[in-house]
Amino acid sequence: MILAEAAYVFMSFILYISGAQGKQKSVCSLKGLSLDLPCSAEHPTSNFKWYTVQYSGSKVVQNELSADGSHVKYNISEKSNFTLTINDLRDNDTKYYCCSNNRDNPLKCWQHATKLQVTDLQVKVIPTTEGHTLTLMCSTSCRLPENPAAYTWYKNRRLIYSDWSPWYQELVSSEEGTTYSCAIKGYKDLRAPEVSLDSVTPACFSVTYAKGRMCSSKTKSEDEPCTITYPREVHIQRIPAATYVTLKCITSCPLTDPKIIYGWYLNRQFYRSKQQMTVSYSVSKDSFSCGVNDNVHSHEVCPEGLDCWSVNYVSRRICALEDSSVNILSKYSHPYNELPRSKIWYQIKLSDKVKTEEVVKKSVRVEYHVDNKHNKHNLRINNLTKNDSGEYTFKLYKTVGGWKQPDVSGVILIVTGLRVKITPSAMVTEGQTVTLTCSTSCPLTDNTNYIWYLNRRPVTLPLSQNKHLVLDPVSSQHAGNYSCAVKTHQTLISSEKTLTVQVQTRNRTPAAAAGVFALLVVIIICLWFRRKKDSSQPPRTDTSNIIEQLSPGPVNDDISAQTTGQGELLYSTVHFFKNHTHPLSSTIRPHQPREVEQVEYAVVNFRHNMIPERAPVVSGFRPHS
Repeated sequence: MILAEAAYVFMSFILYISGAQGKQKSVCSLKGLSLDLPCSAEHPTSNFKWYTVQYSGSKVVQNELSADGSHVKYNISEKSNFTLTINDLRDNDTKYYCCSNNRDNPLKCWQHATKLQVTDLQVKVIPTTEGHTLTLMCSTSCRLPENPAAYTWYKNRRLIYSDWSPWYQELVSSEEGTTYSCAIKGYKDLRAPEVSLDSVTPACFSVTYAKGRMCSSKTKSEDEPCTITYPREVHIQRIPAATYVTLKCITSCPLTDPKIIYGWYLNRQFYRSKQQMTVSYSVSKDSFSCGVNDNVHSHEVCPEGLDCWSVNYVSRRICALEDSSVNILSKYSHPYNELPRSKIWYQIKLSDKVKTEEVVKKSVRVEYHVDNKHNKHNLRINNLTKNDSGEYTFKLYKTVGGWKQPDVSGVILIVTGLRVKITPSAMVTEGQTVTLTCSTSCPLTDNTNYIWYLNRRPVTLPLSQNKHLVLDPVSSQHAGNYSCAVKTHQTLISSEKTLTVQVQTRNRTPAAAAGVFALLVVIIICLWFRRKKDSSQPPRTDTSNIIEQLSPGPVNDDISAQTTGQGELLYSTVHFFKNHTHPLSSTIRPHQPREVEQVEYAVVNFRHNMIPERAPVVSGFRPHS
């Protein structure tokens, strides 16, 4: 159930207790942990003992619980509060327990019993309304009382992130060889079994479970893998007869797998599980809903049409941005001759350590919009904050019988901010592949468009922008401060994240140094032969001596006066002048016209790849495909 999807446990003393003193209570704990269960009797004494109690047919059977000192132990004393301790919880510890001094009154023991449910973590795969995508939730089969410090998610057995939300941050689809798992932070040994998505179509999706309760059946052990095909949609068809109505759970694709179990719910309470998709029931004012393996649920229907108490929701999972607004819409029905006395929304906050149900009161941010004509009730919350995250249920107060209990699930609302994540790290070297993600605590819709900013200026991309931005290969021009926003909420910009790109330095190898030396030798020999050749020719009339002077050529003046910044010289054209003057003195004399005999030599430039200064328009980005 969805409420269990937001649940958390800690190592021991984990209880969710419902009901008043002297009534049946409910306890939920995670398999493998330890549990302390206090005696629920009003005035326990030393002659009290612990019992298990159950229905056998129409008869209540009470059995004394034997303590072995290791797995099960209890201490009947006021100092210990008559506590029952169960270590290393197992599936077969799921029972009703009572503390009593009378073994001859099993009905009283049953009335005061505490129901213990032992569960484990599962990755629940839930269809979305967006065609070929699914969403994942870290869930349990019963309510656990405390909200998490964080959930940890694994992809292909590698930890990818931890976050307070039980909702996986991305929408997913079929991807061969990709597995997902989750755990509660700090309890990695209690990790959920891995799941993989085999196929996803508009009608069905197939999930392979490595092991776990989803694989339990008469022909297969929980420790063996299994593949189950689920429908994307479920609804109930009514087939009326004279004195009863047959209800049929209709799915969006045919289901023939023997592991498929149809769960039926009567008045929002679990009714029965069966492999048949039909159930017959006498005509009444009750409401029904059905689900497939507790994974996909139908709306609630009335066997007699609309003449019963029912509550449904337009959307059961909502992911919304901070500071935005959200509408949580319910549709309800009631008997035509009995109007509800009041209609109220309740919230169980995910920000509170202990789960408590609170009334959602109207305020400046919270509005109620009522449509009594069409039996609709809309809860609108403006300027959302993270504290608004939780499960919302809509309740009708009946004239007779009190509150209409919430449906099998309410509406899960996760309010998220935006933050930039950089993979593999925020400090990289040129040439690596870097992925920037505009991350949220829950998956926004597939058609969400994002805006990326570099140093507070929009990054222009040729394609539609999504939440992943890939720099491949990254260079120093990509360094800077990145932030992101959603196109429909451009004023809600994430905080900046700095990407540092280190310039890749290449050390010259001995072979490269030898090549440079050989080239210099060749140049020197060429210059020497040229000088010898010129000296053997008769002197010209306008000069008496020849001197060689390296001088920057007219085109390369700006280059010859610099190095590359890495200690590498740039050689320009070599000139021969006829005036025999000292090179140093020539630099301080007034320039005199003289005849120049120019010998053209190619420019020799020994340098690494030079990185240009950052241009106003950054290139090299591409969206994640």
